[in-house]
Amino acid sequence: MTPPSTPDLSLALHAGSQTVAAADVVPLLRRYGLLPNLLKELVIDQAVAAVTLTPEQTSQAVEQFLQVNQISTPEQYQSFLAQRGLSEADLAFLAERAQKLQQHKLDTWEPKVESYFLQRKSNLDRVLYSLIRTHEAGLAQEIFFRIQDDGQPFADLARQYSEGQEAQTGGLIGPVELSVPHPALARLLSISQPGQLWPPTRVGEWFVVVRLEKFLPARLNEATRQRLMDELFNTWLLEQVQAAVQANCAQPDSSSL
Repeated sequence: MTPPSTPDLSLALHAGSQTVAAADVVPLLRRYGLLPNLLKELVIDQAVAAVTLTPEQTSQAVEQFLQVNQISTPEQYQSFLAQRGLSEADLAFLAERAQKLQQHKLDTWEPKVESYFLQRKSNLDRVLYSLIRTHEAGLAQEIFFRIQDDGQPFADLARQYSEGQEAQTGGLIGPVELSVPHPALARLLSISQPGQLWPPTRVGEWFVVVRLEKFLPARLNEATRQRLMDELFNTWLLEQVQAAVQANCAQPDSSSL
């Protein structure tokens, strides 16, 4: 049996006049906060190791990688490799890896999407609403009555009195997911009926007059399905990387750095 080879510690990186020994690379990654990025890529490598692609999938993966990176000519191809220090084999590896990762997400996380969607739905629902905000409680009360009792257009009053950027759109905001507005405002909107105008409400430093214009319930379409798969995967990935960082940072640093 051939004995295992000893790592060549003389290998080095060169940057200008500086030479970095291979043994010092990990301590440097740690020092500059880059170690989590490397560990993340290693965790992904392990996750997709068992995924296999057909020759057709491999070819499609490379084509998609070139499209995503806007590579359409031989010159752009060579420039892309040179700027990143990649070989053609490296590029093919990255392309296949991206396809394998998508397949891994489908195999592992897609079956959990429907139950996760039900948990997340209240925050994924979208609303279109009109808002006027001011620091003056009395002015907010006056604006409310001018809309409710006098029938003055919300948009006109928003352009005149609202102190936020929504004044430029006549108070109209959205559609946005219910996770976007201030929690107190989101609670009001979540229990509103379209066209419902609320009396002035204190939200943080503001007094707001708000009216729900339209409620758009979230639907589990393909875009939402992909987004939720990505969320589930990224949550798992973050946990794995944090554990790996803690394990590596617990090791003594024997370098001279």
